[in-house]
Amino acid sequence: MELIRPGTKYDFIGKKKFTIWVSTIAILLSLGSIFLHNGLKYGVDFAGGILIQIRFSQVVDISEVRKAMEAMGSKDAMVQNFGGENEFLIRVEKTGEDLEEMSKKIQASIQERFKGKTLEIRRVEVVGPKVGKDLKTKALWAVGLSFAAILVFVAWRFKQVSFGLGGIAALVHDIIITYGAISIAGLEYSLPLMAVILTIIGFSINDTIVIFDRVRENIKKMRKENLETIFNTSINETLGRTILTTATLMMVVLILFFFGGPVIHDFAFALIVGLISGTYSTIYVASPVVLLWNKHFTQKKKR
Repeated sequence: MELIRPGTKYDFIGKKKFTIWVSTIAILLSLGSIFLHNGLKYGVDFAGGILIQIRFSQVVDISEVRKAMEAMGSKDAMVQNFGGENEFLIRVEKTGEDLEEMSKKIQASIQERFKGKTLEIRRVEVVGPKVGKDLKTKALWAVGLSFAAILVFVAWRFKQVSFGLGGIAALVHDIIITYGAISIAGLEYSLPLMAVILTIIGFSINDTIVIFDRVRENIKKMRKENLETIFNTSINETLGRTILTTATLMMVVLILFFFGGPVIHDFAFALIVGLISGTYSTIYVASPVVLLWNKHFTQKKKR
């Protein structure tokens, strides 16, 4: 299947001055949103607390559930609709009490309050503050170590530090944009969204390495051409593969987003943003960084 004809010459690198501004604005909006919201909105996985998902078979107003929580002394509990009209999420922030015992009290109180209505407790999550803090620390380590490993691997594979820096710059761009989208959309940052970040890191660097591999091959074939022309040629030659890979994955994620239900909705949304950003950054962030490094450092050393 041939999507892109051989010899196609789109000037991707020639647009780098424009795309730098696009990336800068997107990053500033992302960081601005995170700053204005005082950081990400952590879910129970990282913040600690209790999360209970309940479903009624009859119509129940959300105010009734809130009153039930207030009656048992949990005035700060967050209650929100989840999925259908009669399905709710109850979240209680971390507390000094025994969370397991408190969870049982909440469940018993709700069942007592809504005796006449069929109630199904569909999910219960209890995470202590210490466990949440430990998970948050390990999540940061996971991202940080993956960055370091990728930088070393790419620099070793292509025998140039600039390629490693280009790959890392693209990853930093993708992660900031994805975190910004999570913040702007008001999503809770939980373990599933942490998995999205790691997935995006893998997807983005894989796409970048495919282009860098072609660049390495073309450097030997096109010795008389400048590096910018070689990058443009390499991106065009791998464009069909990039489109097929991204489009195939995007179709699956869009199906999950629209038909997967509320449980997987946030996961799919963050992944959609990450896939778009990852494809964009491979062409318009990683490659220009390598070219800039080569122009301002590598060539000067040769001189």
